[in-house]
Amino acid sequence: MLRIPQLTMQATFPQLSITMERGYMNMRQPQADMSLEQPQPQVEMKTTPPRLTIDQTEARADVDLKHIFRRIEEAAQEGYAAWLSYLETTAIQGDELMRIEQGGDVLAMQAQANSERPLLDYNVGLVPRPFSVKVNIEPGRIDMNWQTSGARIHIEPRPVQIDYKPSVVHIDLARHNELRIDISV
Repeated sequence: MLRIPQLTMQATFPQLSITMERGYMNMRQPQADMSLEQPQPQVEMKTTPPRLTIDQTEARADVDLKHIFRRIEEAAQEGYAAWLSYLETTAIQGDELMRIEQGGDVLAMQAQANSERPLLDYNVGLVPRPFSVKVNIEPGRIDMNWQTSGARIHIEPRPVQIDYKPSVVHIDLARHNELRIDISV
């Protein structure tokens, strides 16, 4: 019998080993440092107080409570007026006496006029007169001056902190390829 050699081939394929380390990324944002300062405003105020003036000089004069200077002035004016009236009367009577020759009873008329008392004039009225008290009001004022300054803001940002590790893939040859050939007779 003839024996034919037998050829046996046995192949093993290569095998890869893949391991992976997962990467990660971590981000943190620290808060920024911030300071805020607001200076107080400055205020200047100037006030002018109101003023009330009451002048009752005329009302007091109406009830004969006059200042001495006013009494002196009125007496001087009355004396001057009386003197002028006397000059007028004397001039008129002198002119009448110059014409005495024209007739008439000039001396008797002048004697009667000089001996009579003057007529007194009186009237009913209010004492003191209405509106004799004078009132004056000056309103007050407030002047305000504001000086403001803006807020002072200081911000110091902090950078983002990033921790990053990339993913790593390891590829290894777990099993090599192999070819076995057996010849059997």
